[in-house]
Amino acid sequence: MMFEKILIANRGEIALRVIRACREMGIRSVAVHSTADSDAMHVRLADESVCIGPPPSSESYLSFPDIISACEITGADAIHPGYGFLSENAAFVQIVEDHDITFIGPTAEHIRIMGDKITAKETMKNLGVPCVPGSDGGVPDYETAVTVAEEIGYPVIIKATAGGGGRGMKLAKTPADLETAFRTARAEGKAAFGNDEVYIEKYLGQPRHIEIQVFGDGKGNAVHLGERDCSLQRRHQKVLEEAPGPVIDRETRERIGGICADAVSRINYIGAGTIEFLYENGEFYFIEMNTRLQVEHPVTEGIFGVDLVREQIRVAQGLPLSFAQEELEVNGHAIEVRINAEKLPNFTPCPGTVGMFHAPGGLGVRMDSALYGGYTIPPYYDSLIGKLIVHGRDRQEALSRLGRALNEIVIEGIDTTLPLFDALLAEPDIQTGNYDIHWLEKWLAARGA
Repeated sequence: MMFEKILIANRGEIALRVIRACREMGIRSVAVHSTADSDAMHVRLADESVCIGPPPSSESYLSFPDIISACEITGADAIHPGYGFLSENAAFVQIVEDHDITFIGPTAEHIRIMGDKITAKETMKNLGVPCVPGSDGGVPDYETAVTVAEEIGYPVIIKATAGGGGRGMKLAKTPADLETAFRTARAEGKAAFGNDEVYIEKYLGQPRHIEIQVFGDGKGNAVHLGERDCSLQRRHQKVLEEAPGPVIDRETRERIGGICADAVSRINYIGAGTIEFLYENGEFYFIEMNTRLQVEHPVTEGIFGVDLVREQIRVAQGLPLSFAQEELEVNGHAIEVRINAEKLPNFTPCPGTVGMFHAPGGLGVRMDSALYGGYTIPPYYDSLIGKLIVHGRDRQEALSRLGRALNEIVIEGIDTTLPLFDALLAEPDIQTGNYDIHWLEKWLAARGA
């Protein structure tokens, strides 16, 4: 069945991204929006729009009844969730399916499995994916935590089963640290996610964050589209991503990519997914799977020349993958930087009205943003306001192109994180790709941030 109309249950640049794919495919698009987003660019560019509630996300972008009602009012036959919001909410997916509307993404069951970190780890281990040494399932009490930590060796990290974004994660470097870390992680998990179950893993000292893009058609066919290096992070939030990874060679890519593609093939996974690893001393350790499109998907599109959103829509319609594994060849290098409306050096959110806005252009430059001159950035949502993506024949050309493109951007009226990237490009470690997941935190700390 070919979709006639797709509702995008999201906002900002990702909503625009989906609208553009729909337009190229001849599919009408429906934007939903809160009252705070009435003048947003995704509302202006969609074929139709529906207001679904007041500014708070809980009363608009996270409201099941209002989004389902918007589908019924407009006659939309499918929902694309983008990322964030309801993109990995199994209960929402189940309700969408119960209303005979197609969810453009994985099944509710796959989202459920991968949304629970312990179940996800057990599943991946059974599918042959390498995992971090740690507890077999949840750790019910402190006494058990002591036993597990002694078995795998310090340092260890305690993680909330339902955690994410760095919440519910505590490091214990020595036995003396364990009790406080264990109880704090449980308390944070309970407060943030309503679930105080935790598990324990070996803590890796200087790993890189490497993620593998996978794609399945729901019928047992799956491919991988290489890796992205997302090691430059602040408080577990990604700041810059690149593909391919500076330290991953072709043989390594094919080995771990093949393992991941085989795993999702065996569970009949449908749509886009990302299997995330810590990588240290040549070994990969599974940490989680994101059952959605990633913020950083454009760098993968850049080096493979494919449209991942278009592919999501195709397989949701029951069509086979439009490419085979042997057709996917890495071409050049791509880098993405996330531009936030934040005031440096403390990264304080900085909503407000944009004055002049000028996006960079030229060969190999892509700017995904919903900004325009005169637009007022509301204070209710994530501070991401744009993604600058560059592509070059090799990493050095991509870095040079990034510097040139950063010099062209004009965003007046608000503070942004643009100066951060100018400073990073001047660092020898960034130029050589010599960084791990702790590099940026240490670099910022040395500058008082």
